Amino acid sequence: MGNETNSTAEQKQPLKLASLKKTFRLFSYVKPYWPQFALGLVFLLVSSLAGLAFPKLLGNLVDPKSAESLFHGMNSSAVLLLAVLIGQSIFSFFRIILFVNVTEKTLATLRQAVYSHLIKLPMKFFLERRVGELSSRISADISSLQETFTTTLAEFIRQMIIIVGGIIILLSTALQLTGFMLAVLPVMMLAAVFFGKFIRKFSKQVQEQVAASNTVVEETLAGILNVKAFANEFFEIGRYKTRTNEAARIGIKGGKYRGAFSSFIILGIFGALVAVIWRGVALGMEPSQLLTFVMYSVFIGGSVAGLAEVYTNLQKSIGATEHLLEILDEPVEDITPVTVISEENQLEGSISFNDVSFHYPSRPDLTIMNGVSFDVSPDQKVALVGPSGAGKSTVVSLLLRLYDPVSGEIKFDGRPAKSIPLSELRSQMAVVPQDVFLFGGTIRENIAYGRPDATDAELESAARQANAWEFIQRFPNGLDTIVGERGIQLSGGQRQRIAIARAVLKNPRILILDEATSALDSESEKLVQDALDKLMEGRTSIVIAHRLATVREADKIIVLDKGRIVEVGTHWELIELEGGLYKTLSEMQFSH
Repeated sequence: MGNETNSTAEQKQPLKLASLKKTFRLFSYVKPYWPQFALGLVFLLVSSLAGLAFPKLLGNLVDPKSAESLFHGMNSSAVLLLAVLIGQSIFSFFRIILFVNVTEKTLATLRQAVYSHLIKLPMKFFLERRVGELSSRISADISSLQETFTTTLAEFIRQMIIIVGGIIILLSTALQLTGFMLAVLPVMMLAAVFFGKFIRKFSKQVQEQVAASNTVVEETLAGILNVKAFANEFFEIGRYKTRTNEAARIGIKGGKYRGAFSSFIILGIFGALVAVIWRGVALGMEPSQLLTFVMYSVFIGGSVAGLAEVYTNLQKSIGATEHLLEILDEPVEDITPVTVISEENQLEGSISFNDVSFHYPSRPDLTIMNGVSFDVSPDQKVALVGPSGAGKSTVVSLLLRLYDPVSGEIKFDGRPAKSIPLSELRSQMAVVPQDVFLFGGTIRENIAYGRPDATDAELESAARQANAWEFIQRFPNGLDTIVGERGIQLSGGQRQRIAIARAVLKNPRILILDEATSALDSESEKLVQDALDKLMEGRTSIVIAHRLATVREADKIIVLDKGRIVEVGTHWELIELEGGLYKTLSEMQFSH
């Protein structure tokens, strides 16, 4: 038992050091702005040292010897005091400007770094995280670091200079009285550490609850149609209320500790001051010397109290840092900008699945694909059919290498998929999904997403091929029509044709159609199917379909069931198989 306790204690200590090390890792983002930061530190040092002269000059000002000089001209202490105050204010002004400039640039760089890293992470990361939580990390957590860079660090340095410098001056002034005054400081220090632990815990919990409430807002606004369709406005209001009330409850509890801490510090400082003045008078100190001593004591006491606040702010930023660095420590996909696809990586369009098995990383107990093997020739149109959950959409994820097989191998043109650079591989594929996602900008931006450098003529040509140009022209703003959040301003068929235009523009070698017409009315389906037929010409096409009418013309139909291939052939071959799954599915659909 004793050994276990020791090992736990040993584990706990490095955790704190690890947290601090993590926080200091963020200072690497300050490196490009180090000259400005260093200059700000110089201004901070000078203004802090100038502040240390203030109590001494104030003591001189009330010294009778110094006061006599008023009758012979200017009081030298008063002039010096004024000069120190002016100098201090000037240095503080420039220090704040420099620190704010460095902070804003650093946080912009940090936001960019976190977002760039986040968007390069593999799909398995996003399976376990919610959008609201991740956006909160980029906004709330980075914003909480703003105070650390702008004021907390500066305050820490300034207060340490005042504490150390003040104690040195006091020791040289009145050794006995300094020892008496310092007797209260360790108590304050211990209290700061004790309360800081509690405050850190509550601050982190509040951040987590705020992130959770942000998630509710993000999800409900993104799915507002569902909220209204199910008349669940009050359910969502209640959900948000629970989250925000919980954040408030934890915040209030933390506030009690902060309040108790603040009261303790005030009591300690004023109690110490009364004791110091009483002791100084008992030792027979001169009023001017005692005033100087008391002023330094106030400066030191105030700085110790301020250190506690700095400590709690640092604890907050450590909590935020840990969340951010969790994201930054996640391994990213090996992706690179693609301008031109190298000749050796240009695909002919043949695909081979060799004994491929797969389960999602988050569900290792649930096998989605089990020993699947099939071949697709260049320019062939292959359909994947089967009941829901058969593994059809998983084929799409594996082709795009959003996930890699658990066992087995996927090859393109006889080459292992892993040997082709990920970005170059995906650049030669296009997906037209059932649930088309459009960005909230214009039709132009959404089509151009297939190739951002496309000209207007190319955009128009792609829209015509997708049977989309006619309805685009009917809008007063044409290509510059705003489609709204997730394309809400457009009908299902229009969104689908925009997605097809995007794929046309990309001009992929391999085209993947995932239930592309299943959610459309018959008129829209005819227009979309016609556009898809044009798009499939001259390229390898993988078609996933529930509606078997759309796959009759496929060169090969692969029938999947429970993660295995059960039948392969053309429509006419499979329809002849007695008791076959394809025939059963076909009869079920066409009998209605």
